[in-house]
Amino acid sequence: MAYNRELSFVHYNPTRLIFGENSVKDVGIELENLGANRALVVTDKGVVEAGLAEIVEKALGKRHAGTFDGCVQDSGVELVEEAAAYAREMGADALVSVGGGSTIDTAKGMSILLKEGGSLMDYCGMQVLSRPQTPHIAIPTTAGTGSEVTYAAVIKDRESSTKMLFCDYHIIPNVAILDPLMTAGLPPQLTATTGMDALTHAVEAIHALQRQPVADAMALHAIRLIMEYLPRCVEQGDDLVARGQQQIAATMAGIAFGNAQVGLVHAMAHSVGALFKVPHGLANSILLPHVMLFNLDECPERYAMVAAAMGLDTRGLDNMEAGEAAAKAVWELTRRMGVPQRLRDAGVPEDGLEEAAELSLSDGSIVYNPKFIMEAEEVLELFRQAW
Repeated sequence: MAYNRELSFVHYNPTRLIFGENSVKDVGIELENLGANRALVVTDKGVVEAGLAEIVEKALGKRHAGTFDGCVQDSGVELVEEAAAYAREMGADALVSVGGGSTIDTAKGMSILLKEGGSLMDYCGMQVLSRPQTPHIAIPTTAGTGSEVTYAAVIKDRESSTKMLFCDYHIIPNVAILDPLMTAGLPPQLTATTGMDALTHAVEAIHALQRQPVADAMALHAIRLIMEYLPRCVEQGDDLVARGQQQIAATMAGIAFGNAQVGLVHAMAHSVGALFKVPHGLANSILLPHVMLFNLDECPERYAMVAAAMGLDTRGLDNMEAGEAAAKAVWELTRRMGVPQRLRDAGVPEDGLEEAAELSLSDGSIVYNPKFIMEAEEVLELFRQAW
């Protein structure tokens, strides 16, 4: 009898979730529940200019220790260390991240340094920490990365132009506050690409080698919500019902892949992100359908489940045909939202594809892909298709 991975699995999600309009005003209460007194707000200049950081600062009141607004896309090791030094200088005993995935990941890295000291690179890898880290409340202003509930932080090492993975259960944020008002001002294109990041998380959680039933449930419902509500968010940004449901979908997808892992899409996206600064959600969006078709013969029944969750009419189709329909539905969704569908349109040079393929082989995500990959040429062919 073949081994059934679903007979044995671990599912872990310790993050307390707070959802609802104006729920951000509860940040002070949540900080008190964590036993913390002084929180540094970690954010970026765009969030500050949008007035969102100020909302959090006012809600913190006397517990506000200061604000670090230097976060950037693809946060780097040096930036995390600079931010941690500032937090230490301000006497912060907790962190409140307000922003997208890079900002939340910056705060995860800071949480390590505030507790452990040393250099951030000392803690790169899997499960190297032995105790809980600095309390961290995440308030996402995008609805895609799921970083508010995951155990991973992706931090760029600019010297080697690689994205380093810091994976540890001790850096999962303690609390995630999902307030639709915090995402209402997100521009249409950023709404679309971050939303496609969430869809990629859900689909890869379904096909990853570490997949399991609880993660399946989270991922499949996330797909249902994204297919219904993401286009509404893009087309009518002030639709708070749609914004809220997309937030929930992104968080559920985060919980799903935080347990089931991801795969080749993320390995490839990390590579073009590190080498050519392609935004992570956009890279995932372009690569997802190509990788689905590549993996299809390895797990057709899994993609048939995805097709059903997408609401596609699969009557009369076998699993392979349903899986093909699911990949085509991804293209249709991105076309509807006006998201670029080729890597060349995202600024990736054709002569850089070979280097990106080689780099993808060393990315930890590739280990969980359902189809085993031995040669860079296999990845290069996918990059060429997507280019």
